[in-house]
Amino acid sequence: MRMLDENRLFPIESQARGIARELYERVKDLPIISPHGHTDPRWFAENEAFPDPAQLFVTPDHYVFRMLCSQGIDLADLGVPRIDDGPIETDGRKIWRLFAENYFLFRGTPSRLWIDHSFEKLFGLTDPLSAKNADHHYDHIADCLQKPEFRPRALFERFNIEAISTTESALDDLRWHKMIQQSGWKGKVVTAYRPDAVVDPEFEGFAENVERLGDLAGTDATTWSGYLEAHRKRRNFFKSHGATSSDHGHATARTENLSNQDAAALFEKALAGKCSADEADAFRGQMLTEMAKMSLEDGLVLQIHPGSFRNHSAEVFARHGRDKGFDIPTRTDYVHALKPLLDAVGMRPDLTVIVFTLDETSYSRELAPLAGAYPALKLGPAWWFFDSTEGMRRYREATTETAGFYNTVGFNDDTRAFCSIPARHDVSRRVDCSYLATLVADGRLDRADADEVAGDLAYRLAKQAYRL
Repeated sequence: MRMLDENRLFPIESQARGIARELYERVKDLPIISPHGHTDPRWFAENEAFPDPAQLFVTPDHYVFRMLCSQGIDLADLGVPRIDDGPIETDGRKIWRLFAENYFLFRGTPSRLWIDHSFEKLFGLTDPLSAKNADHHYDHIADCLQKPEFRPRALFERFNIEAISTTESALDDLRWHKMIQQSGWKGKVVTAYRPDAVVDPEFEGFAENVERLGDLAGTDATTWSGYLEAHRKRRNFFKSHGATSSDHGHATARTENLSNQDAAALFEKALAGKCSADEADAFRGQMLTEMAKMSLEDGLVLQIHPGSFRNHSAEVFARHGRDKGFDIPTRTDYVHALKPLLDAVGMRPDLTVIVFTLDETSYSRELAPLAGAYPALKLGPAWWFFDSTEGMRRYREATTETAGFYNTVGFNDDTRAFCSIPARHDVSRRVDCSYLATLVADGRLDRADADEVAGDLAYRLAKQAYRL
């Protein structure tokens, strides 16, 4: 029995399906550019075997454990680390059995498609996971993980990854990236500058974080000018470890372009912990514009990930901390919110600002028209809750007529789940080839053009946009 249909995600209509298959055959083996994600650089630095199947598939993947949590399963029972020193399950087999018993919950979801792809293509398992075969699957995967060909670097090469970017806090010492650089291994693993902890006045420990930023940069970050200089120095430090981008996970897309005096006054209030919610948002917005201006100096691509009510569950946040599956989409304005930044730098063709959204409706109404006009602005791919077969299709339908293909940046997998990377890129390539096939079939796109666009969407656009 095989879990994966070779024609999955291709059009049902025979002419379009045939075209999609031909396009897919041209791009399915192209190298993977993974320009934005959250895999752990320590994996590649130490190159040790993954501990067990649960820690490979369940514990690091918020797509997996949030679904199980929604059915009343405690995250601690899935081995998800706690920050309150409470107990968690550490027996990988128990975690795996719980996962297998509830695997039916993922029917019809992209997670099911990604995991089945990994089971079949990577581990040769063709029977769907269930409570009955949980131990068999666990033992087989565990045995594989002890082999040299399943170490992180070997999988990196097997997945045909040309370049991968992790994401680290501005306060990170990048020790693992340094170890990778000094190891002699040829795999390209770079970092990305994520300064949320030192640009968000509402981030826990903001003032202490800023002081730490100054210490790391060797400058007094408690003054506005010193604070900006500290960012410049840290960005250069990240560049020395391969960074080609910065990444900003703000609650809104708000940007500001205040005078130097007003920005300095707002910074003083932020350091003193006296900002209102609106003032904190204004400061985050000012820093997006400041980061865009720094990008003109150092060449880092600016990524904006707004529209998420992060850590929505106070209970889960208190127990397990950030990024535990409770980041929920909210409505986001881009036309007005981005205008200060675009007024300042939007017409600069030597700047790349990539905007993501969790609000699908904003693509056709706001983002595609903006990216279709401003040289600096590019559209990120379908993200999070519509990082899925239907979401990817709707993304192309919503954006192509206005922004075209070449104001977008291909695909990124944005994942902590290492084994899902080739699966997710395969899904993206199949969906894009299916969309292109429909354009060819109804006469909107020349077949030769479709061949070229398929390669661009699968590989070249991401490599070009992220300067990899």
